[in-house]
Amino acid sequence: MVTRCNCCSTPPMSKLSMSHISETEAAISRARGAFLGLAIGDALGAPVEFMTRGEIRDKYGVLKEMVGGGWLRLKPGQVTDDTEMSLCIARAIAKTGGWSLTGIADHLAGWLKSKPIDVGDTCRRGIRNYMLRDIIETPVNEWDGGNGAAMRNLPVALFTLGDQALLAEYTLQQAHITHNQPVSDAASIYFGKVLHLALTGRSMQRLRREADQLVADYPTFCFEPYKGLATGYVVDTMQTVFHCFFKSRSFEGCVVETVNQGGDADTTGAIAGALAGAYYGEEAIPARWLKKVDKKLVVEITELAETLVRLSPFASAGGVPPSP
Repeated sequence: MVTRCNCCSTPPMSKLSMSHISETEAAISRARGAFLGLAIGDALGAPVEFMTRGEIRDKYGVLKEMVGGGWLRLKPGQVTDDTEMSLCIARAIAKTGGWSLTGIADHLAGWLKSKPIDVGDTCRRGIRNYMLRDIIETPVNEWDGGNGAAMRNLPVALFTLGDQALLAEYTLQQAHITHNQPVSDAASIYFGKVLHLALTGRSMQRLRREADQLVADYPTFCFEPYKGLATGYVVDTMQTVFHCFFKSRSFEGCVVETVNQGGDADTTGAIAGALAGAYYGEEAIPARWLKKVDKKLVVEITELAETLVRLSPFASAGGVPPSP
């Protein structure tokens, strides 16, 4: 596990990436860390979904192992809808070699037909509207402020690496299949922006400035002082993720701190895991956690992460980072 001080100006793997491998290869490695981190955070947090911090403390002390169970009666290391919906988007992009919103919607529809172990009400409604009514953009709804669009946006961030305008455009397209609401849109886009910075080796301070810009644009996202809410409301979700990420010093520390807040712990864990995986790198993911995840899923995730980055504007430009 990599340990570092938050005052360091560059993420742990940056010196290695600049000395020994190309910027594109370094970004691919970080992308693998992000996608694997998402699955790890999902699987670690899912068993304590809907539990309070006190309930988690009473049962586990500090949850730091893949225990399984929970209200979904999961196997240790089993992922849920956060990872599965992200895979739908990633598979659709990889299959077409480019962006196809109908392709993404079709993959989500196929997933819903498979009777997944868990799916949020807003996601279910939006996907069913596409399946039954061919509606690919759900109408604006002020009550659709859940985290279902943000939690699956990692593949979009990987595919659009190097182009923030494209990130915003494609983020809104995929988000609006199920969620069309201003704070959901903002969270999804800024999650992608912070990921872009982490994937290209930017400093913790630079990532913090981007998170602070979200707060400046939408003060409701203010995460310091932390309010202690980790619900499925996307504002609470992002407050929890940013609070835990910026106070932690390792991948494990970030994800453990996040899921032990309880609430919507699979989703906060997934988003925090993606962000920490992108920043700290795939080498920072504890092997004992990775061993619990289905081996075929690990292989697919690593392959998809590489495919998406190689399709990105960043790779097309030869791995030239965007301007600070």
